[in-house]
Amino acid sequence: MTPERTERLTSVLNKRQGDITIVLENVFDPHNISAVMRTADAVGIQDIYILNTKIPQHKKWGARSSSSAVKWLTVHQFENAAECFAALRKSYSTILTTHLSSDAVSLHSIDFTQPIALVFGNEKSGVSEEIIALADGNFIIPQVGIIQALNISVACAVTLYEAFRQKSIAGQYNQPSLDDVRYNELFKEWERNRREEDGE
Repeated sequence: MTPERTERLTSVLNKRQGDITIVLENVFDPHNISAVMRTADAVGIQDIYILNTKIPQHKKWGARSSSSAVKWLTVHQFENAAECFAALRKSYSTILTTHLSSDAVSLHSIDFTQPIALVFGNEKSGVSEEIIALADGNFIIPQVGIIQALNISVACAVTLYEAFRQKSIAGQYNQPSLDDVRYNELFKEWERNRREEDGE
């Protein structure tokens, strides 16, 4: 691999954020998932959690929407909500769901500089009651239209760019966030991916 590509991988890894993740609960359309992956990669999120308790596990994502972003992300798939949340609690101090409720806070009042997991639900029914009960609270994206609903990939993009804004102001992209072991493991994995792309 050329020095330029090595430098590119290092530059991206240096901005990966280990303290924020997205959880997708029973999201049916793989193109929605892959669109979320593309946004996650763009703002430096490494880990994505896919929780399927009511639908089968996805075998592949919509490659056109993701532009192969999945190759650069770590995807955790779960079929049990309790097991998924147990894993999340090890790394994230707060878990919030996108749910319109009387106690929901505005997206803009969330502190994204602290470890946080954000749960987005099914295209039709949203986040399930089971997940709402397991989470620490709910948030909404402020809107002034009649429908009061956004496509899941759009909602996720709006949310992640608010997180990106806050974390940028706080200087959290100015130094590596991942620990040395994780950093080196990902670099080796990405190096293999690049070589495969180059046919080496």
